[in-house]
Parts: sequence; C-alpha cells; structure tokens
Amino acid sequence: MSIRYLIEQNSILAEILVFAAGAAAYGLMEVLFRGYTHWTMVLTGGACVLTFYYMLDWIMSVPLPVSALAGAAIITAYEFCVGVLVNMRLGWSVWDYSEMPGNVLGQICPTFSAIWFVLCLVFFAAIKIFS
Repeated sequence: MSIRYLIEQNSILAEILVFAAGAAAYGLMEVLFRGYTHWTMVLTGGACVLTFYYMLDWIMSVPLPVSALAGAAIITAYEFCVGVLVNMRLGWSVWDYSEMPGNVLGQICPTFSAIWFVLCLVFFAAIKIFS
C-alpha cells in the first residue's frame, strides 16, 4: 500500500502521516534556524500541515500567492494561539518576539509572517507542480 493511496483514500493513517510529516518539518526548521525546538512547536507544525491537507482542494484551485497568503495567515494564527497558551498563560517562554517590530503581545510579528509566506509559496508551488 503506497502513501499516495492512503492520502487518496483520506484515511486516518493518511492524516497521521501528514501530521507527522508537518511536525518533523517544523521541528527541523526550528532546529536549523534556532538550534533547538520545543515539543509544542512540533505539534503546532503538525497541526498547520494537517490544516493545509484539509484545505488541499482549495489550495490547488486558487492562485499560488493567494494560497501562500492564506497559509501564512494560518501559521501565524496557530503561532499566536499556541504562544498565548504556552508563553503567556503557562509561562514556558518558548519564544518571545517582543523585540521585533510590529509584534503582537510578543507572540507573532510581521517578519515571521513574511517568512511563513515565502515558505508556503515554495511548499504550495511544490504541491502544485508534483500533484
């Protein structure tokens, strides 16, 4: 049974694989960028990519910049919600963007939203090319 077959069947196993791939990719990006990650970011990455999986038909039907903008907004929204919970409510200090211009409560900032846009542009372009 191939991964493509599982994804086409929209099975729970496909959702688990998509979540795991997103979790691994997000965690790896953080390790490469910051030198470490936190388990909450791994889960957040999985949730983001699973959300994109559920939106795949829409992502494929709109122009690439529109889907990338939506992807960046989704990642930023997840990052804000997780940040409010883990950083502000629980006090875990996983990250702090307070020093970044335009930050919102130190949890999100335009710089990282722009980075998410570029990454979504590349990711969604690859999906569109290889689908």
